[in-house]
Amino acid sequence: MKYDFTTVYDRRGKDASAVDGVARVLKKGVKIKEGFDIIPMWIADMNFPVAPVINEKIAERMQHPLYGYFPTSDEYYNKIINWQKVRNHVAEISRKDIAYENGVLGGVSSALRAFCTYGDFVLVHAPAYIGFTGVLRGNGYRAIYSDLVKDENGVWRMDFEDMEKKIVENHIHAAIFCSPHNPAGRVWERWELEKMMELYKKYDVYVISDEIWSDLVLYGNKHIPLQSISEDAKNRTVAFYSLAKTFNLAGFVCAYRICYNPLLRDRIDREESVTHYNDIHVLSMHALIGAYSDEGMEWLEELNQVLGENVSYAYDYMTQNFDGVSMAKPEGTYMLYLDCSEWCNKTGKTIEDLIRAGQEVGVIWQDGRMFMKDNSIRMNLALPMSRLKEGLERLKKYVFV
Repeated sequence: MKYDFTTVYDRRGKDASAVDGVARVLKKGVKIKEGFDIIPMWIADMNFPVAPVINEKIAERMQHPLYGYFPTSDEYYNKIINWQKVRNHVAEISRKDIAYENGVLGGVSSALRAFCTYGDFVLVHAPAYIGFTGVLRGNGYRAIYSDLVKDENGVWRMDFEDMEKKIVENHIHAAIFCSPHNPAGRVWERWELEKMMELYKKYDVYVISDEIWSDLVLYGNKHIPLQSISEDAKNRTVAFYSLAKTFNLAGFVCAYRICYNPLLRDRIDREESVTHYNDIHVLSMHALIGAYSDEGMEWLEELNQVLGENVSYAYDYMTQNFDGVSMAKPEGTYMLYLDCSEWCNKTGKTIEDLIRAGQEVGVIWQDGRMFMKDNSIRMNLALPMSRLKEGLERLKKYVFV
């Protein structure tokens, strides 16, 4: 491979929550046993270096010593337009449809305030990303969860009957959608998106679509932007994108939204303008220009190959060695969501016991119950294969025994 996905970097003291923030996710009283280092497999950032072109673009800008007020450049917008055209086959985006966001969750919050009245119910699928739960609660809205269900092949699917029932019962007119889905790893098929949007059109439900994972699709799957499903979907949806997951730039403020409907766009603009918080950082602009280049796309293709290999290895290893643990093989993202219900029933131990046992040997995995599913664990597989193998071997030797 041309790019480096094998070097193990020491991130201690380098502004990395993945390692320096571990204390906040360790279960009470857990101490990592002597002889075990930390293998970060929890928070959703990657343990890979960024594409070299990103650092090059940032360094190039930093050769000039002034950082005053600045306009967002035409190149910034043109890079987004080209990226969406090449990656997602969306050709009709114009500059007016694009707006910078400090982060996807900040944008979701602004869109909720534009769409909803205080106390409104909002439809969300479960398992649900904890960021959605926090944003809804923090802004005074109430989440109504519609559980994803596994089909006969173990694939997570939307339960359209349940969605319709809850929309009607709770007079819902706003929904948050995650595509690809975190933590289930689904890359939605067109027929699923069409059926969902027909339902939302029927009941006049506006959609906030988090597409932050849209570039991380595996095994030939294709991301379909929700706004491309129909003319109606285009006008009742606001979509959010970011460099944070694709290019491991969570430490930068580097998201953006696409909104075609001028009424929705004006309302969201108004919500964001009154706080004065949402101004782009000059280095974030140049980071995007580097990322959304031919070199960045080449790096991404190699990344997706590496992630696919990691996901396949982890899925096969766990299926063969971790009795009582089930999972759907992700089609996108780099997160794996484990259902440990059978293991808990067989062993008489709790999910708390299981999480603690992994943490004690340095495998820092994430309590999955916060994603609204009992007896579950979320695991980050975006790390060098050598560290992934070490983490799984520790779990086999010391935890699933």
